[in-house]
Amino acid sequence: MPLLSRLYDDLLRPALYSVSGGDAEQVHARTLRLMALAERRPELLAPLRSRWATDAPVEVGGVRFGNRVGLAAGMDKDGRALSVWPALGFGFVEVGTVTRHPQPGNDRPRLFTLPKSDAVINRMGFNNAGADALADRLDAHRPAGTLGISIGKSKVTPLGEAVEDYRYSFGRLARHADYVAINVSSPNTPGLRELQDKGALREILSALRSDSAAVGREAGRDLGHEAHDAAHAVPIWVKVAPDLTEPALAELLAVCLDVGVAGIIATNTTLSRSGLDQTELSYAAQPGGLSGAPLRARAVEVVRFVHDETAGALPIIGVGGLRSADDALAMRDAGASLVQVYTAFALHGPMVVRELARALA
Repeated sequence: MPLLSRLYDDLLRPALYSVSGGDAEQVHARTLRLMALAERRPELLAPLRSRWATDAPVEVGGVRFGNRVGLAAGMDKDGRALSVWPALGFGFVEVGTVTRHPQPGNDRPRLFTLPKSDAVINRMGFNNAGADALADRLDAHRPAGTLGISIGKSKVTPLGEAVEDYRYSFGRLARHADYVAINVSSPNTPGLRELQDKGALREILSALRSDSAAVGREAGRDLGHEAHDAAHAVPIWVKVAPDLTEPALAELLAVCLDVGVAGIIATNTTLSRSGLDQTELSYAAQPGGLSGAPLRARAVEVVRFVHDETAGALPIIGVGGLRSADDALAMRDAGASLVQVYTAFALHGPMVVRELARALA
């Protein structure tokens, strides 16, 4: 293990947990506050960027990415440190998941670190300040760099009103996004995964595709085009659960192909508890989604299925348990054009991002 990785794992991470009383959510909050401070001090970002950034631009689905490694949704839900993440090596950033209505999320404790399993269990429940707050922040300052925005259903919104809930968030945020991710696969909002059913999903995606075309027409007018230029429509990606059966996933993919989404993000967290270290089996009873190393093999499996089932017609962002260059290459070989990381970054620091980006460059 490289020296910097050992220092992070053996000294910095234990120190962060010590000053936070062992509370994983407090560690996350403190880290994000530090990042937000750096956001307001751009002179600090140049040295960071020279140390960590890997410039290897690539175009996927009509969008330019700084490199093939992105920050997954969940770390910076409200877009408070958007200039910092590229300086730490990320080629793109996905904020959110954001909902139409502000919501506090589920009761605490709701975030658990499992270091022996190299994993995290969370049941955060889309805690965020809401679509309006993020839109206002981006209206005031939208930093350079490739930005994805993940949107989900508000907890207070009945499933029967989900379409309008998603449309509201899309309407407020799409103009700021290089792509919008549709989260219908988190296990932490009651009933949300039912929206992966082909009928419900088609209704949501069809409405958002129509709204995306309207955003494209507006962009075309701004550029002096009379007619809609499809290149200006905001790409829509769909994030899927790793727990879907192959027939259910095949139905979902058929809808995505028919509606014309830009790509698939595979995968979200899992309800499975296989792969936990024997010393951490007590956490298996904790509700929520599991991320990190135990998810890695299943995530690669799902990426391979998506690639094969669609004959490569849908670009894929592979996410789930990636930590090493070999992990990134396995995801690429399964069919992913891009990858995202969150748990390994949180547990092991920015060295992980640089290793993945260089492997895929």
